[in-house]
Amino acid sequence: METTAVEGAALGAAAAHDLSVWGLFLQADIVVKAVMVMLVLASFWTWAIIFEKAIRLRRLRRSADQFEEGFWSGGSLDQLYEKLDSAPPDPMSVVFVTAMREWRRFAARGSSSGGSAAAASGDPAVRQSVHDRIERVMDIAVGREMDRLERHMTFLASVGSAAPFIGLFGTVWGIMNAFTSIAAEANTSLTVVAPGIAEALFATALGLVAAIPATIGFNKLNHELSRYGTRLDSFAGEFGAILSRQLEER
Repeated sequence: METTAVEGAALGAAAAHDLSVWGLFLQADIVVKAVMVMLVLASFWTWAIIFEKAIRLRRLRRSADQFEEGFWSGGSLDQLYEKLDSAPPDPMSVVFVTAMREWRRFAARGSSSGGSAAAASGDPAVRQSVHDRIERVMDIAVGREMDRLERHMTFLASVGSAAPFIGLFGTVWGIMNAFTSIAAEANTSLTVVAPGIAEALFATALGLVAAIPATIGFNKLNHELSRYGTRLDSFAGEFGAILSRQLEER
């Protein structure tokens, strides 16, 4: 009879535990709850960054295709510059406008000084100086635009590496509390142990839910950003060569 009473009490205690996701959260310790909330927020922010970056990169690739189509169509670079100078719509246009602005400064100095700068452009040292300056401003523009595109990527990497350990901390803390409760009740029945263990393991599950998309998203987006950065560098090199040839022809 005593055994039956103990088992009945254990079953009643187990029934009192809500093993749903919401129930596991509500019954968890305050520290475990804090860990769970942190991981859920990190997961939402991770997905927001992934979707924002993916959509933005798709738009930038489309804009770069349109810009290169106009750039290599054989039209006037001055007309293209006048069209884009006020509001360059994408990083490639920013690099183009930055280089053209520096090029026009050199041409304007030549006009304002009665052609002396144009005459000086025959000097190899002057040509090299102008060429280096144009390349420098394009490199700065590429670096600045890539810094903007790579914003929040560190967060993805941090979530991917740290979220499992944060979830594991919540699990360890929850299991400690579960065993403390078991010792206090002097009852090792599975129906008593299981709810506390489930609450603790839920934190690990949330850690993995946050970490897996963050890791995959970071690797994919980092690869796409590297490809786009290489595309910007290639355009900057080609445009620098075009301006260098024009400088030699002046």
